Amino acid sequence: MLNTLSEPRPFTSGRAPGGPESEDGPVEGLDLHRLIALFRRRLPLFLAVALVVMVGAIIVTVRATPMYTATSSLTIDTRSQNVVDAEAVLSGLSADSGVVDTEIEILKSRQLAERVVDALNLDEDAEFNPALAEPGPVASVMGGIAGLFGAAAPDAARERLSAVDQQREKEKVVDNVLRRLSVKRSGLTYVMNVGFTSADPAKASRIANTFAERYLLEQLEAKFDATRQANSWLTTRLADLRTEVQQAEAAVEQYRTANNLLSSSGATLTEQEISAYNQQLATVRATQAEAEARLRTARAQLAAGSNGEDVGEALGSQVVQSLRARRAEVSGRVADLTSRYGPRHPDMLRAERELADIDAQIQAEIRRIISNLEAQVQVARERTGSMAGSLGSARGTLAANNAAGVRLNELSRNAESVRTLYQSFLNRFQETTSTEGLQESDARIVSPAAIPTRPSSPNVPLNLALGLGLALVAGVAAVVLAIMLDTGVITAEDVEHKFGLPHLGSVPLLTSVAAPEDRDDTPADYVVKKPLSSFTEAVRAMRASILFSRIGHQIKVITLTSALPAEGKTTTALCLTRVAAQSGLRVILVDCDLRRRNVNRLLGVEPEVGLVEVLNRAVPLEQAMILDAPSGAQILPLAKNSFTPRDVFGSVAMDELLVRLRQDFDLVILDTAPVLAVSDTRLIAAKADAVVFLARWRKTPEKAIGAALKILEQSGAHVAGVGLTQVDMKAQARYGYGDAGYYYGDYKKYYTA
Repeated sequence: MLNTLSEPRPFTSGRAPGGPESEDGPVEGLDLHRLIALFRRRLPLFLAVALVVMVGAIIVTVRATPMYTATSSLTIDTRSQNVVDAEAVLSGLSADSGVVDTEIEILKSRQLAERVVDALNLDEDAEFNPALAEPGPVASVMGGIAGLFGAAAPDAARERLSAVDQQREKEKVVDNVLRRLSVKRSGLTYVMNVGFTSADPAKASRIANTFAERYLLEQLEAKFDATRQANSWLTTRLADLRTEVQQAEAAVEQYRTANNLLSSSGATLTEQEISAYNQQLATVRATQAEAEARLRTARAQLAAGSNGEDVGEALGSQVVQSLRARRAEVSGRVADLTSRYGPRHPDMLRAERELADIDAQIQAEIRRIISNLEAQVQVARERTGSMAGSLGSARGTLAANNAAGVRLNELSRNAESVRTLYQSFLNRFQETTSTEGLQESDARIVSPAAIPTRPSSPNVPLNLALGLGLALVAGVAAVVLAIMLDTGVITAEDVEHKFGLPHLGSVPLLTSVAAPEDRDDTPADYVVKKPLSSFTEAVRAMRASILFSRIGHQIKVITLTSALPAEGKTTTALCLTRVAAQSGLRVILVDCDLRRRNVNRLLGVEPEVGLVEVLNRAVPLEQAMILDAPSGAQILPLAKNSFTPRDVFGSVAMDELLVRLRQDFDLVILDTAPVLAVSDTRLIAAKADAVVFLARWRKTPEKAIGAALKILEQSGAHVAGVGLTQVDMKAQARYGYGDAGYYYGDYKKYYTA
């Protein structure tokens, strides 16, 4: 209970109490002994809460209805039959993790649960429909009373339910079914376990199997519906595409006819005509060239002095050959006549004339041949020109056709695309039609749910283990909450860490340290009756801490105050007065609490004059003081009607009184009012050598202490430290780690009484 004597640290209101750091540096690490002490302090609360939770868990386990869980196993089939080589409308499921998780959610969907409810008529089962449950005793009595007054029976009332109420009732049934359903994936496999819990094992098995069967049926229905919808849509689309194909092809033919784009053997008629013209033009040009060459050769021979006989055309002429034969015959006869007759012979002349006539005919024939060649060349030229003209006309027509062919190609491409689209849709329609009756589910049942033979709940060992764990957690939570809500000050270490002030000492609760026969005594009487007791020693230790709280300063005037009323302040002041008087000091206790006058109550006196009369100079100090007979100390009380609205404590008279008391006494103890309640204490505290702030152990809120200390600091008072009052030493010895009282059990036998 003795406190380390040192210069007190000033209270720093800006630092949060219990912060991570103190003025001397970081707070020490986790203290196991402190945690144990905190736990021991709340051990009864911990045991009570833990016991209640554990008993509740046992009651819930004992009263729980046995429930049975049946499990059906399904697997997503990664293999698929391929009866026809056609792709299905609704593709099969892939076996990745996301697909498996998706199928699990489908198994837990409300739609599937509603199908199971409808299939098994679970809305008529009282286990899932609360409206069909048997009424309890109170409900039965109320139902009987309602029947007496002509109210409808429950069954009749249910029959008159509106559609909305019936739907709401069914939704509750579905909710109850879904709460009993559990769907889990078996590890990383493709197996899904569908479990259902019910009070009836056969019912649990039946519902679990129905969930699996309805899930497979729903998959098949989804594929059938998708195929039917695809076929219906394809049929409609094919009809539209068939009309579009016919219209596109008709547009192509009409445009081809309108623009003379008829074709044969892969080419248009104009292209074929141009091809023929090209061939004919080449032929006539060759003929023209040949005729011109013959004519040019004949003219060249004639120009070279030929008589025309060696002209190619003449050589091939029958007339020229016949004339040349006659000329040869006549020329032979002329030669013969020349040798027999002279040139003037009539036969000779006749022969020469005949020869000249033949030559003239040959020349005339040659000229005719040349003229014929010229005519042939002219005809060939005209034919070539005509053929070239026809070819040019055909080419013009082809150019026009080619320009029109751009639009024709566009129409042809459109018709081809529509035709291709129509063909693809037709092929797809034939595929879907062929696979319509071959649909199969993407999953299969691996193991149907068997009727369970053992209940799945309640699991007694697990429930008890969970109950024990929950009890421990609840107990610890209650202790932590109690510690958080405990805003009082318990140990000396709390005082120093939270407020930065020395702990001056702890005044025990008398009933916690006194013998049974002495517990009816007042603390002030007990210090006189038992001067060597632990209680008196605690008061004596506090006095020593106060006197040595300011090294180098003599402390004669001490102010005792607190934050709130009923902190044990007056009792402590009277005890300090008597202990100091027993040590031989001249001590006076001044009651400065104008409203309560607790000193009078403790001493059992009611004086006529007191402090106020002295300050008003109505009576001298000696007349107002009374003697405390047990200790020999002087008491300056307050008279019965001494309350005054005047500021007597801030007056010059108060200062003069304190000066005289310092001269006449060794120790002056001022018992003041609470700081937060009365402002007079601020004035008195500033005039004292030291202010002792008292707080009731575990009762005074921490924030109230902080607020009061801040007020005293602002008033200029020197707060020597904080003392704790009414400390239960037995409790402090059990869990007051960090305080001298924690070791009370070790040193209490040291005291004689």
